[in-house]
Amino acid sequence: MVDLNAQPDPLKSDPLKAAAEAEAALGAPDQADLGPDRPQSAKAPPSDKRAAIVEALLALAAERRWEDISISDVATRAGVTLSQFRDAFPSKGAVLGAWSRMLDKQVLDGTTNDLMAEPAKERLFDVLMRRLDAMAPHREAMRAIMEWAKRDPISAAALNQVALNSMRFMLEASDISSEGAVGSVKLQGLVLAWARILDTWFDDNDPAYARTMAALDRELTRGETLVARVEDMNRLAAPLRSLARAFMNRARPPRAPRSSSGWDDEGPLDPEERRTHTM
Repeated sequence: MVDLNAQPDPLKSDPLKAAAEAEAALGAPDQADLGPDRPQSAKAPPSDKRAAIVEALLALAAERRWEDISISDVATRAGVTLSQFRDAFPSKGAVLGAWSRMLDKQVLDGTTNDLMAEPAKERLFDVLMRRLDAMAPHREAMRAIMEWAKRDPISAAALNQVALNSMRFMLEASDISSEGAVGSVKLQGLVLAWARILDTWFDDNDPAYARTMAALDRELTRGETLVARVEDMNRLAAPLRSLARAFMNRARPPRAPRSSSGWDDEGPLDPEERRTHTM
C-alpha cells in the first residue's frame, strides 16, 4: 500500500538535483555525455583518446627532457594502451602536430572581422597574441620542446614545417596573402620571428606580457620592412623572368609533324600507330 502520509523524496521530485547527486557519487561523466554549454570538469580526463594523449605528452614535456619521454610513458599518463596510442598517432612528433592544429583551430575559431579595417601589422599582432594566450597553459612544455629542437637539427626541420603550416593560417586569419614567392618569404620569416618572440615569452612573468608585446611589435615591424624589400625586388625582376621564359620557349625545338603516309622523321611508325593514321 502507498503511504499517503509519507513525505516525497526531494531527489525524486527534483530531477536536476538527483542527476547532480548521481554525478557526484559516480564521478564526472565523459565529455561526450556533456551538453554543448556545460563545461568539462577540470579533474575529468578527456574522453577523446587523442586529446588525452596530447595533454599527457605536454604534461610530461613540462617535467622532463623530451628525449627522456617514451611513448609508453605518454600512454600510461594518458590512460591508454600502446595499441590505442598507435591507432591515434605514429610518434611523439605527430602528437605535437596535433597540438599545433588544436591551437590553430582555437585561434581561427576566435577570429572575427573587427580588425579588418586596421593595418596588416595590427591584424597579425592580434592573431599572434591570441595564439600565445592559447599556448599559455603549456608554456613550460613549449619551452622544453624548443630546447629539444636546438639539440636535434633533424627534428628542428620537421618542427619548422609544422610551424610553417600554422603560420600560413595565422596570415590567412589576418587577411595577409601567403601565396607565391613573396608569400614563401613571409611564411619562413614569420616562423623565425615567432621563435624569437617565444624566447621572450618564456621568461615574461608580467601578466600583461609587456616584454612579449614589445618583442612582437619589434619583430613585425622588422618583417614589414623585409617584405617590402622583397616585393620591390620581385617587381623589378618580373621583366627579367618574362624575358627568360620567352627565350626558353624560343630555344625549345618544335616537335616534328608526323606524315600521313605512316612514316615520320625517325622512321616507320609502330604498326598499331600506323593503322590509326591510315584509318
